Amino acid sequence: MKAYIFPGQGAQFVGMGLDIYEKYPLAQELFENANDILGFSITDVMFEGTPEDLKQTKVTQPAIFLHSVILSKVMGDDFKPEMVAGHSLGEFSALVANGVLSFEDGLRLVAQRALAMQKACELQPSTMAAVLGLEDEVVERICRETPGIVVAANYNCPGQLVISGEVEAVNLACEKLKEAGARRALVLPVGGAFHSPLMQPAREELASAIENTNFGNPVCPIYQNVTTTAVTDSAEIKDNLIAQLTAPVKWTQSIQQMVKDGATLFTEVGPGKVLQGLVRKISPESETTSAVIA
Repeated sequence: MKAYIFPGQGAQFVGMGLDIYEKYPLAQELFENANDILGFSITDVMFEGTPEDLKQTKVTQPAIFLHSVILSKVMGDDFKPEMVAGHSLGEFSALVANGVLSFEDGLRLVAQRALAMQKACELQPSTMAAVLGLEDEVVERICRETPGIVVAANYNCPGQLVISGEVEAVNLACEKLKEAGARRALVLPVGGAFHSPLMQPAREELASAIENTNFGNPVCPIYQNVTTTAVTDSAEIKDNLIAQLTAPVKWTQSIQQMVKDGATLFTEVGPGKVLQGLVRKISPESETTSAVIA
């Protein structure tokens, strides 16, 4: 079965999307429409901005969403998903790709999500750290035992977990994780504690926007970060999307479930190849590729 996977924040690069903008009138139309919806020229930042400009959450999230979704649109009849999944932000791209959200509604939600997350980040100093070479259970236990707010946030692949929380708690957990045998416990250059309880203000803000958005019926199941199982009910999809901001991204478990349910080929749609690398570590027997356009 064909599974399509959509990347999240961190996959951006200057020049992303320019090739499809120049080649496809449909892409041009959608990008220009996006500039109108967002109220600023995101194409200028994507195509010729600086890496610093592109790193702002309010730019990064819509930029990655646009690259992924427009790429899937210009694939035309070649794009036939039988199951989809997205890593964090990528879940919104996946929901446009499987027909649950319109392009415009998806973009508006992503823009609101980015601003809400930015605001939540400014309320309290917080961060994330990558932990390599430890069992999930050990990382979870150390987070529980560390004073302050620190939780397992991204289950990226076996032996690669990201923790998230208050700066002090994350730093302390990193020390303990190294003592417990972690190969690395490295604080990441991110704006805040995504997928942790510190995102609660953003979750509340996004919840009302999601509630007021029309969610259609999907053409294929989405494997959501929160549940890791195939979801086709639009009310359930909404609930999971709201929960996603403060809940961990269970990417390892989602890919394992997709393989169990028959996925054999994973196609990454969007910038970079990060997700293909993770899939190969989670399920070495699965085939991976990037979305290609004629």
